[in-house]
Amino acid sequence: MIKGHGIDIEELSSIQRAYEKNPRFAAKVLTSAELERFESLKGQRKIEYLAGRWSAKEAFAKAWGTGIGKLRFQDLEILTNQAGAPVFTRSPHEGPLHVSLSHTGDLVMASVILEEKYES
Repeated sequence: MIKGHGIDIEELSSIQRAYEKNPRFAAKVLTSAELERFESLKGQRKIEYLAGRWSAKEAFAKAWGTGIGKLRFQDLEILTNQAGAPVFTRSPHEGPLHVSLSHTGDLVMASVILEEKYES
């Protein structure tokens, strides 16, 4: 059963401006493992990665029902699996967790679905 669903959409240009204004912005949003991947990227892909993680973490917070504030960006980590798909590797949620990211033009969109923990 679905426990929560969150969606977030962000403009890549606003995330890029925030990063250019304050390069520590990435370290605020990204965990050390995410930051390592971020630093290996170049150009627009770097901003897409940062904006995608921002958006996915915002979507998680909406699905969780708290928003960012009671939940910190560092409480959440999204890495990629062997197929290259984003997966949460750190979160306070104990059940199944699904994330989808999509980029187009100047936008990134994230959807997060939290499921109830299965009891066997």
